[in-house]
Amino acid sequence: MSKVLLVHAKGGPPLGHVLSRTAAKAEVHLLALSALPPAVAGSAHRLCASVVTPADAHHPDLVTLIASRAEAVGADAVLTFSEYAVVAVAEACEALGLAGAGGAAALARDKRLMRHTWRQHGLPQPEFRPVGTEADLHAAARTLPGPLLLKAAWSAGSTAHQIIRSPHEAPAAWARSRDVMAESAQLGYAELHVAEADAHYVVEQIVTGTAADWFDEPGWGDYVSVEGVVADGTFHPVCLSGRMPTVEPFTERASITPALLDQDAQDRVVDLARRAVDALGLRDCGTHTEIKLGAGGDMWLIETAARFGGAMTVPQIEEVFGLDLVGMLVDHLLGRPVDWPDQALTPAQARGAAGSLVVLAVDGSGRAWPDRRVWDFPTVTADTPLSRGSNLSVVAESSLPDGHLVPVYDPAAGANTMAALCLLSATDARTVLRDFETLVAALPRILPAAQPSLIRPEEVTA
Repeated sequence: MSKVLLVHAKGGPPLGHVLSRTAAKAEVHLLALSALPPAVAGSAHRLCASVVTPADAHHPDLVTLIASRAEAVGADAVLTFSEYAVVAVAEACEALGLAGAGGAAALARDKRLMRHTWRQHGLPQPEFRPVGTEADLHAAARTLPGPLLLKAAWSAGSTAHQIIRSPHEAPAAWARSRDVMAESAQLGYAELHVAEADAHYVVEQIVTGTAADWFDEPGWGDYVSVEGVVADGTFHPVCLSGRMPTVEPFTERASITPALLDQDAQDRVVDLARRAVDALGLRDCGTHTEIKLGAGGDMWLIETAARFGGAMTVPQIEEVFGLDLVGMLVDHLLGRPVDWPDQALTPAQARGAAGSLVVLAVDGSGRAWPDRRVWDFPTVTADTPLSRGSNLSVVAESSLPDGHLVPVYDPAAGANTMAALCLLSATDARTVLRDFETLVAALPRILPAAQPSLIRPEEVTA
């Protein structure tokens, strides 16, 4: 039986989903660079031939660690679904002579390199400057037309994003972004391979998006993602996911599969995604490309990742289109034939719709809840008036246990301050969107109020 070394770290699709699909295709050996979520620790040991947790995930030579473990178990393929381990796994595959994202993986990880590459290929994107010091940020803020967005070059999940509306805001933005990156590293949400990654930033112009020119109804966000895969250097688009509007600065609230674009619009979006992925020169990996939608058909590239979309993107695709992307990628990396879609699947080919919602302590307009609440999923299912036929579940490994205090939303920390991740299945994408709007409006009302003893003094909101 073929053997696969699966490298686990924070982020990506739920580990339980990934493990079950990988184990159906090969003997799995798990290298856990992050602690296993309690909800899946037991099943991990049942599904895997071995589970190894190194003493130090920030190993001085992570590539050698991965390659050595792959050789020890006789792995025929090595893969990861975590943004933070993508580059290390790609380099390990190169060293082992195995199929992987390839030597260009860093171009799909470091936002500075990504944007330089796209600029060389003349692809539409916001104006940007790489920054490594506060002085660099001051210089960029004086030359780029505002407002601007400061990003950590190796971040994920909208962490360390800071909006800069005038040059005098640059020092505070710089300090806050660096603090958040340090806090994220303590939580395990940080690049595992590049030691100096926390010093790399990019600042870019905030372009004006609009959903009205792309969607027939209100409520959609002004960007979409193209989910796909690169196999033997050829990009295969799978489908598009739509979004609800982000929470300031640009924290994602919900992903919905499929995105309700008409065929012409979908074709134009997929074409831009193809050009973006091709420019990066990836070889064998999942892809997730986010694209901002503007007025009059304008589009701008946000970013591309050399892995499948995180949260519940992969399970949503499996439910809606019947494609096991994890299993298909494992088959491809093992040299087995895979029937990838000829073109991106459309809403007309969908079997219903599915979406994932990040529970944040903000209302539909992005305003903080008026008081503190306790996460309690049974209350949510009992008291939220969802549409007939809709089914809501909670992703346990990505959520707080019932009875825990919902964190105060921190715009700089992004998804790090989420309370839970919920999955909704419905008859169509419009219903998913409306049910999510209903859920967002209901949460601060139906969740139990927090007892004062649960709230630390530093958490008291204004």
